[in-house]
Formats: sequence, C-alpha cells, structure tokens
Amino acid sequence: MMRRHPRGPVTIGALCAAALAAGLLAVPEASAAPIRIHDIQGTTRISPFAGRDVTGVSGIVTGVRGYGSSKGFWMQDPHPDADPATSEGVFVFTSATPAVRVGDSVTVDATVTEYYPGGASDGGQSVTELSRPKVTVVSSGNPVPAPVVLRSRDIPTRYAPDAHGGSIEHLPLRPAEYALDRFESLEGMNVEVDDARVVGPTDAYHELWVTAKPRQHPTPRGGTVYTGYRDPDSGRIQVQSLIPLAQRPFPQANTGDTLTGATAGPLDYNQFGGYTIAATTLGTLRSGGLKPEVTRKQRRGELAVATYNVENLAPGDSDTKYQRLATGVVTNLAAPDIVALEEIQDNSGAADDGTVAADRTVAKFVAAVKAAGGPSYDWRSIDPVDDADGGQPGGNIRQVFLFDPARVSFTDIPGGDATTPVGVTREHGHARLTASPGRIEPGDAAWTTSRKPLAGQFSFHGRTVFVIANHFNSKGGDQGLDSRFQPPARTSETQRVRQARVEHDFVAKLLAADRHADVIALGDLNDYQFSGALKTLTAGGVLTDLMNSLPADQRYSYVYQGNSQVLDHILTSPAIHRPDYDVVHINAEFAGQTSDHDPQIVRIRP
Repeated sequence: MMRRHPRGPVTIGALCAAALAAGLLAVPEASAAPIRIHDIQGTTRISPFAGRDVTGVSGIVTGVRGYGSSKGFWMQDPHPDADPATSEGVFVFTSATPAVRVGDSVTVDATVTEYYPGGASDGGQSVTELSRPKVTVVSSGNPVPAPVVLRSRDIPTRYAPDAHGGSIEHLPLRPAEYALDRFESLEGMNVEVDDARVVGPTDAYHELWVTAKPRQHPTPRGGTVYTGYRDPDSGRIQVQSLIPLAQRPFPQANTGDTLTGATAGPLDYNQFGGYTIAATTLGTLRSGGLKPEVTRKQRRGELAVATYNVENLAPGDSDTKYQRLATGVVTNLAAPDIVALEEIQDNSGAADDGTVAADRTVAKFVAAVKAAGGPSYDWRSIDPVDDADGGQPGGNIRQVFLFDPARVSFTDIPGGDATTPVGVTREHGHARLTASPGRIEPGDAAWTTSRKPLAGQFSFHGRTVFVIANHFNSKGGDQGLDSRFQPPARTSETQRVRQARVEHDFVAKLLAADRHADVIALGDLNDYQFSGALKTLTAGGVLTDLMNSLPADQRYSYVYQGNSQVLDHILTSPAIHRPDYDVVHINAEFAGQTSDHDPQIVRIRP
C-alpha cells in the first residue's frame, strides 16, 4: 500500500553518536525525571537525543502500521507540555508487525534515530523515531488523545523559512509563522481535517491529497493552483489509511470531491508526499460532480493543433488504454487536424533489446482513433538513437506527428534523421525547413539523455505552418517543496533552460527568414509558465506562451502532490493572431486517468 524506501543506512543516529563523542553536539543534562516524548522531539527538526538510548518513554498507542517496510506504531503523551513547537507524538519502528493495539498504554526502551524516508541524499526531511524498541504494555483500552484539528486559520500561509538553500533542520520551529514548521511541530501526533476538499485524486497506491485551506488559490474545478516558487499552497496534506482495505475500501476520489466529516490519524512524513495523515478515521466521500471536458470542433477555416502526453504508450498496453486515449482525441479534443504525441515507445516497449522503430505503436493508436470514429490519421516521426533520449529505460520514447490528410498536408523534405540537425532556408521570400520531419540540433549537449525537438512543415489552405513537438527533460533530481533545504534546489532546470535557448534560436532563424512565419511550438516542456525555461523560450517575443492567456486560476495541465500546475504548453509566433486556446481537462484531476497529463489544443487561422 505504501511506497516506502527500503530501510538501510539512512539514519543519522550514528552520525550524532560520533558528534557526541567529539563534543560537537550538546545533549540535555541528566535528570531524575523520566524522558517524555516532547523532550525527544525537541524544538527543532532533529531530536536532541538522536543517537542515544532512552528508557521508560511512555505514551498511548494512536495508530498501528502492520504493512510495508516501515512497520511500527505511533504513540502520544496524553499530558502535553506548554510549548507549541514540541510534538507529543512519535513513531516506534518495530520492523515486524507490532504486538500492540490502539488504546494501549505502553513504555518503550529504544534508540532515538532520525530516519530519512527517501534517503538523506534526496533532500527530504527526517522522521524522529524510536528504533530497536523494547515495548511493555501497561494497560489497554485507554482513551486516545484527541486529535489536533487542522483549521485554515491555524496553518500559516508562508510555507517555509528561507535558509538561502541551506538546511532548516536545526532552526528553531516557528509553527505560527511557517506551514512546514506547523506540521513538524505535530509530527507523530493525532491530527484531523474536517470536510476536506480533495485537491489531488486517488492514485494507484491508495493515496489522495486534501487541502486544509480551501480558499487558498482554488481552481474553478475544485483544485488548488500552483502560482509561483515563492507561493506554494501551504494547506495541502496527503491522506493514506491505516484501515484494512477489506474493512474500509479507500475512497476513489476526484479533484473537487469532499471527505465529509472527520479524517484523522497520526501525522506521518514520507518521501512521496511529505506530511501525511495516516488515517484511522476516514471521512465519507461526497462527489463534486467533476466531468471530463470536451472542446469545440474546429471550423472550416481553422487549423486545430493539439498536444498530448500519452504516458509511455507501447504495443503491449491494454486495448482499454488505447481506446480511452483514442476517445480523448476524437471526442474530447474533437479530432484535431494535427496532434503532437509525446511518450510514444518503440515496438518492444520497455524491453531494452535494441529496437527503436515505433510503427507498431503508432499503427495501433491510429487504428484505435479510427475505431472511435475519428479520422484516418497519417503520421511522421524520427526514430532516436537507441537509449539516447532518456525516459523509461529501453522504451526510446519520442514525439510523433499525427495529421488528418483530408484537412492538412505534410511537406516531406528528405534528410531528417536521428543525428542530422534540421536547418532553415529562405525560398521566394518564405522560410522553409531543410528536412521535414527534422530534429533540432540533436548533437547539442542540451539534449543529452533527453528528447530532441521534432520539427515539421505543414500546408493548410496553401499556407505553410511550422510545428515543433517537444518533450524537455524531466524534473527528476529536484528537491521537493517540503525539502529540508529551503528554498529547494531545482537542479534539472539548468538543462531545460539550455534546451529552451536552443529552440528559441531555431525559431528566431525561422522568423529571420520570414517574419510572418506561422510557428507553433508545443508539448510537454516539464516546467512552469513562470520558469526560467519558459522565459528563455519566449525571450524577445519570438513565441508567446498561450498558458498565460488563461485566467490565473485555470493555468494547469497536471496535478502533483495536490498542486494543479503547468508542465504542458502551446506557444505561437507573432504572425498568429487571436489563437483560440484550450486546456482540455480529462485526466489529471481524475482517479481513473488514462494519462497523467491533460491535452491542449489551439485553433488558428493561418
């Protein structure tokens, strides 16, 4: 149920022990008074007892996790101190199924450790735990400490202290000023959200996201929109369940639904969602009535161009996936004239066997579109060099142009292959590609282990239209919003800025050959509308990002950790006037999604 990183050498207990021996770490003075949970948790993210053995720590069991690689239980002191920065709860890691029940009063002898769920190198925060425990049950059937209700007014809007990229682990917690500090001050304690709106749909791992600040950046469809690096949504919190699925199936929730009543349990932290309610009580699901969107059909004089990331589509995928993707193209996108597909895998899927051709993958998709009542699409693409373009190993993902030959024609110009860069010429006063399809600067270091842009030349009603299909490098390796380093490092952005610069310069060449050239650049750019990559791509007005033409609360194509955010874009050159642009929400907000991206479409009159 829970994707916990296998346990290994990821605690800082040994490091703290060494620091103690060297006199580099101060510890509380010895006292005859028993050590309490709030003493162990302390007023920073790192326990003052980290690496030390403690005895006789008492508490009431509030939750038991008997599955996954992180088996154990939470316990909470029913007699809190007066310091809002110190948590009264802690997780006891037993490694085997715990022999305790909720309501047991226990004492624990153990070693205090700081466990990094994703490994310390990932940049996430640690969980203060009691490890290698000796547990004594004193009594059973005791009242469980009442949960702390997470109300909107009690969660600061400011997300995290600014450590100029450094660690915030040893900074004193200020739960009244920062949301991350507020959650950390409750780590391991029973918490509750009431009538919580779902802002991230249920995934395959039985997880969803809610917001405890429902008025914070709401979208018209019930989500929470991510508006900038300095303004992350502080009310988001993940929900998992400690209730056996056979006893209480996990709710299959879409964005905009509500968990009515109380959702409550110990506050955990994990590498896939940060602070998480490990629910012992789940609210009742109430539908928000969200429906997939359907865009309008293009008119006779309009050219409709769409982009759709079809999430590692391979011939071995189920017929159902193909049918649902095809329905999205035919019904929800109203059968565009041109569709740029991202993440088309080769004919052997993820098998790393040297296969690079993808004709079987595309043919199966084209047939599914036809069966769904769509046009008989033709297609163009370029096979990559084996294992050179990143993505799922062996999959050789690439971009593909589908086009309806009854509405638009593709201008085939020989010479394009995996390694030959496409150029720009000028003929009779107009720009022309040297190869169509062709790849933009495939040998440039900007595209190392990443997809190369695919450029194509089309003709619509006698007018040339250039389309560039993109899939920039992923955000893999970036630190999360909840990182212990604040602000978090976005190391992957450097390569995307370089990619954007290469493509910007190519578009500039097209416009230098013909300032009236109709250029559409589109696809999964893996970055936000306010990012450095998009600022680079649009510099000097060579392209306009149509995402910014939407109202601010509608700028999203993807939902991640409860944030409705932008990864996919359509950009147009200055000659394209009054483009009709639409993000068609059919996937990202839904539990039963076919892809994790929503497609987009633009209608133009060249």
